[in-house]
Amino acid sequence: FIECAGGKGFDISVALRGLGQVTTAIGPVAGYYGQLLVGVLENYGIDVEPVWLPGQTRLANVIVETERARHSHVMIGALPVTAGDVEQLLARLDAHLPAASWVAAAGSLPPGMPASFYKTVTERAHAAGKPVLLDATGAPLREALSARPEIVKLNRDEFMDTFGLSGSELADVVAAAQALHERAGLETLVLTCGRDGLVTITPEGTWQSQAPVQRAVNAAGAGDSASAAIVWRRALGDGWAETLRWAAAVSAASVMTECTADVRLADVEQLLPAVRVQPWS
Repeated sequence: FIECAGGKGFDISVALRGLGQVTTAIGPVAGYYGQLLVGVLENYGIDVEPVWLPGQTRLANVIVETERARHSHVMIGALPVTAGDVEQLLARLDAHLPAASWVAAAGSLPPGMPASFYKTVTERAHAAGKPVLLDATGAPLREALSARPEIVKLNRDEFMDTFGLSGSELADVVAAAQALHERAGLETLVLTCGRDGLVTITPEGTWQSQAPVQRAVNAAGAGDSASAAIVWRRALGDGWAETLRWAAAVSAASVMTECTADVRLADVEQLLPAVRVQPWS
């Protein structure tokens, strides 16, 4: 039994710390599990800015079957929020925006949080001159698109479900993503596609990036690790080909450790030479 951090935004912070970066994690927490979560994050060296609420933080049990190379999730509970809680979160965000290079807004919204939350986060970040990576699904993502987050990231199944699309072949998914990218006026759309790697539609064209498939110890958080790599490399000024090379390597490396998104930079650097990044054709 291993205690790890969870939740997409917190996973991104964990991966960033593994890559040697400074990161601040903001989110609602509560109760005994919330205390455990904050402790785990602080042990990574993450600057944690929790908004404490009544109740109990959700517990996610990840059951890893090493011999079968698969994992399952058992989720327990949910943490409802009030309008006042939302204002606390936004105030905490505002306080940290001046020092930020990027804002990564990620995860499902808890009960009581309006679907417009990520739109509001994006608008506030833009008002402070900060770019946004958004990893969300469903109505919260659809509502946020009008605020024009610089990067929208989700996995292929979430993408198809969120926009009511059909098609199982990768070519179908890419065509649908390219159409949405143009129709919605998106800057960059990133889809994580499992063994097919990352498909990214940018102003420079469409890219596919793939790292060698690793035997998974814990595959949870691989997509969040890719998000961490993307904001890190873009903050450094890398172009998309180099950014996606790192993102594919970081995502592959993250499955090699027991804790969610617990990336080791040495693993990433070992995988980098084997990553393929090519224009989609």
